[in-house]
Amino acid sequence: MDGDRDILDRVATGSPEAFETLYDRFGRLAYAIAMRVLSDESAAEEVVQDAFLSVWRKTLLYSAERGTVRSWIATVVRNSAIDRLRREQRRDRYELGSDVPPDHPAVSDTWTEVEADLSRREIFSALYSLPVEQRQTIELAYWCGMSQREISEVMDVPVGTVKGRARLGLHKLRDALEGREESWRRS
Repeated sequence: MDGDRDILDRVATGSPEAFETLYDRFGRLAYAIAMRVLSDESAAEEVVQDAFLSVWRKTLLYSAERGTVRSWIATVVRNSAIDRLRREQRRDRYELGSDVPPDHPAVSDTWTEVEADLSRREIFSALYSLPVEQRQTIELAYWCGMSQREISEVMDVPVGTVKGRARLGLHKLRDALEGREESWRRS
């Protein structure tokens, strides 16, 4: 049985057989991730199809130093699903039902939005300061809603390693955000 990296290399050369093998290995995982994010079968199927087309086109972007082929594909699928979810939410925000007029126009609370944006930036900054393995573990757990066993399968590591990475990553996040939580308010 060929290794995942070998199959990906053959996909990069345009081999449809290699692409089929790659899909056979990771299609179910990809669908499970998309379903967890979207909770919609047809949307999940479309996201998986789009994500695998992206994998087909971008095989040269894969870097073994950043993780396994499995985790790379899982990340591509997760990002595609989140992008779709954001597009749908953005579209829904601007669509008004023609049968129900609004009682009064919604007024945005600028300060609440600024506060949320600054807090989000601090969190992402702290998250991206983590080692890649810890960051990916936390992302799969919290954004994809995956169990530790599922993360173990995606990242191809023992469950104990997943638990350790999550624990260390969360401790580092807490330490990084402690005291900075609302530091911008004091300025």
